[in-house]
Amino acid sequence: MLSDDYQTIPVSSTDFNIANFEATVNFTRNAKPDAIIHAAAFTDVDGCENQQDKVFRVNGIGTRNVAIAARAADAGLFYISTDYVFDGVKERPYLEFDKPNPINVYEGSKLLGEEFAREQLNKFFIICTVWFYGLNGKNFIKTMLKLAQEREELQVVNDQRGTPTSTEDLARQIKELIPTELYGRYHYISQGSCSWYEYALEVFNQAGLNVRVKSVTSEEFPCPARRPKIQCWRIICSSFRG
Repeated sequence: MLSDDYQTIPVSSTDFNIANFEATVNFTRNAKPDAIIHAAAFTDVDGCENQQDKVFRVNGIGTRNVAIAARAADAGLFYISTDYVFDGVKERPYLEFDKPNPINVYEGSKLLGEEFAREQLNKFFIICTVWFYGLNGKNFIKTMLKLAQEREELQVVNDQRGTPTSTEDLARQIKELIPTELYGRYHYISQGSCSWYEYALEVFNQAGLNVRVKSVTSEEFPCPARRPKIQCWRIICSSFRG
């Protein structure tokens, strides 16, 4: 979608490691970008609990390196953050000016990335989003379809709510912001909301699969990392600086 109107330079960890300051700055200097979409992250939420050094090196220091490189190139930075910077106890949708309160290591590392972006740059867009799905990469839909082939019954939590968000929707929102100077924080997601359990049921319904899905609570399905139970699940299009 972005490539329809912009010359894009796809980058992966094989090109350089964002935790390496010199490699990050040198690659960016040579590329001479007008904007950088920074989506690289250590996203294994449970794995983060036992690999704190790595997760803060990638999500924290790595983001700081990208921000410094963006500043040196005079490029706007789009930092893809997460609803997980909030604790999920609010009974209404989270707004841009709500105070983050991380409850696990992954959340803390992503919030640190936000803080580094603000510290290093004036030209930044912090994009808070949730529950990605798309053709590329891992996502809940692909996981459910894979598990459906391996198990007769699946257990899915029904007390964590969010909004399945299309990568195309997010790309469309970023595309609208690129030519602007409306810097700040944005909450961009698709519409509607559901629990993970409801999401799984709809995945199997759309796929035409007859799969037994059992509704469980977070307490019945313990994980190493705590999860917020209610996340930002409505499109909020305001923004602010600072």
